[in-house]
Amino acid sequence: QVQLVESGGGLVQAGGSLRLSCTASGRSFPYYAMGWFRQAPGNEREFVAAFIWTDGKTDYADSVKGRFTISRDNARNRVYLEMNALKPEDTALYYCAVPEQGANWINVRSFRAFDYWGQGTQVTVSS
Repeated sequence: QVQLVESGGGLVQAGGSLRLSCTASGRSFPYYAMGWFRQAPGNEREFVAAFIWTDGKTDYADSVKGRFTISRDNARNRVYLEMNALKPEDTALYYCAVPEQGANWINVRSFRAFDYWGQGTQVTVSS
């Protein structure tokens, strides 16, 4: 079993910044990818960003490209999401996720490709 714990969410004014962290524990590591998704009331869970561990590639939703940066810490089974120039529309519950060990060539933009999820951390952007 894999456990994921997110942290770093909070309340911030528009234009501000937050850094989210996700730490994985359990037996299944390394992972093909670690991803961030978000879900706001009335919306489906949507892709935010992903880090492809094996080749160091990243992928971002168009809505956050240029503002958010995903990075990894190999030794600590950790992924970060640096969020800058936050907008009210970024308000959501943010989740990190990983696929099963051995998975590859998944569509990291689809939440269905991921098997393990954290409990989420709330990001609220005011004004």
